[in-house]
Amino acid sequence: MSDAQGDGKSRIADIVHKNDVVLFMKGTALFPQCGFSSRAISILDHLGATYETVDVLQDPEVRQGIKEYSDWPTIPQLYVKGEFVGGSDIMMEMFESGELQQLIGAEA
Repeated sequence: MSDAQGDGKSRIADIVHKNDVVLFMKGTALFPQCGFSSRAISILDHLGATYETVDVLQDPEVRQGIKEYSDWPTIPQLYVKGEFVGGSDIMMEMFESGELQQLIGAEA
């Protein structure tokens, strides 16, 4: 079992480090499956950010693994340039302060 957990974490690390902006979410960008994921997508779209998404509902290993990877209990989770940023509430606060735009490098 520990090998499978290791594989899950290495897959997550690979995704996080290969994409400048990645959102682990419930559902997809076109069909978010929860309000928090929907809000996170709305913020990124409003910023015109280029981002990747990972649907945790399609992969139970990633769904559990991402919580351990970030030591954050909820989804969605945003990563920018390999660093964990937070969930939709933190994204909203950072968006309102202009901090998220600077972090992502978006013009808004």
